[in-house]
Amino acid sequence: MRPDLEVADVIHRHGADYRRDHAGHLGRVERRVMAAVEACRTAALGGHAEHCTDCGLVRQAYNSCRNRHCPKCQGLTRAQWLAERQAELLPVPYFHVVFTVPAQIAEIAFQNKAAVYAILFKAASEALRVAAADPRHLGAEIGVVAVLHTWGQNLHHHPHVHCVVPGGGLSLEPATAKAGDQRWIACRPGFFLPVRVLSRLFRRLFLERLQDAFDAGQLRFFSDLASLADPATFCAQLAGLKRIEWVIYAKPPFGGPEQVLAYLGRYTHRVAIANSRLVSLDQGKVSFRWKDYRHHDKSKHKLMTLSADEFIRRFLLHALPDGFHRIRHYGLLANGHRVPKLAQCRLLLAAPTPPPPDPTADYRQRYRCLTGRSLDICPGCGGAMASLGPIPRKAPTWPDTS
Repeated sequence: MRPDLEVADVIHRHGADYRRDHAGHLGRVERRVMAAVEACRTAALGGHAEHCTDCGLVRQAYNSCRNRHCPKCQGLTRAQWLAERQAELLPVPYFHVVFTVPAQIAEIAFQNKAAVYAILFKAASEALRVAAADPRHLGAEIGVVAVLHTWGQNLHHHPHVHCVVPGGGLSLEPATAKAGDQRWIACRPGFFLPVRVLSRLFRRLFLERLQDAFDAGQLRFFSDLASLADPATFCAQLAGLKRIEWVIYAKPPFGGPEQVLAYLGRYTHRVAIANSRLVSLDQGKVSFRWKDYRHHDKSKHKLMTLSADEFIRRFLLHALPDGFHRIRHYGLLANGHRVPKLAQCRLLLAAPTPPPPDPTADYRQRYRCLTGRSLDICPGCGGAMASLGPIPRKAPTWPDTS
């Protein structure tokens, strides 16, 4: 069922004015995001028509834009991704660790998204793996699923990485050890790694990589940050960041595999704001619900009202560079050796091998698994739906962004 208000409605009503007013500062990626969200599941993308063979109900289904920033296009993609992750879960506790950066780093990241977001991923994953490999903590090779988020509840730019980590790993045996001597090392109950160690290691790794990127000429600065292009000023900025504590959240372990999947389902394919949070669009003002995590009652929603121009601006803050992967796997779960490493883990844990996900599952099957409803059944009388043929694309009315 379509929500009463969608991000697409805001862009449809006020997108033309936004494009005109910000023509000199609106990049190609942002223009494409606006066009895709506005066109999603409309006649502009074409589709197909169906009718009920019993009651004659005609249903028109328009195609999705499949843009990863679109609030309407993530559900079915998430269902397939979760099915694949379910087959990779181990019968061990899983932990949730969140790596955040100071506001000064967030400002640099906004002007250098691809470079700094990549550093954030690498520093977070390396901090976890190096700390876990230390015999004083765990002494094991671990796996990490890392997800980049760039927003807070109020849509401001707030880059951070959520990491889901199995509570244990494969032993790091010397090269002289006999084959087959590897063992599973479990973490202590309810405790994964010391947060202060992770925080300081993450800070050091991040700042070292950021300095390397600066020395290699990979960072660009403009507007309020133009002074950072000077090497002495940049070094002074990093020196100040070395003296403050960087915030790392290590949350309690999940209750079981079902909680892990439920968490991943909420976080992996999330966009800056869900349509369900929008409340009203009236007289050029957009109101939406948000949680203020600084408030003592973190479960209580507040209402924020922004001009449509500011709402669109904040929404576009979180457009990712082309080709940038916001979900990454490291260690045991790295794509290059995930299958044999997981097989070794299951052998050591005496865990059965789960059935693989169905690679032939189509859109209708994934929709039924996700929603519990079938697209083959008439929503009116329960009869069978039959195809009437494709609906051709309708010429778009917004500016060309190719």
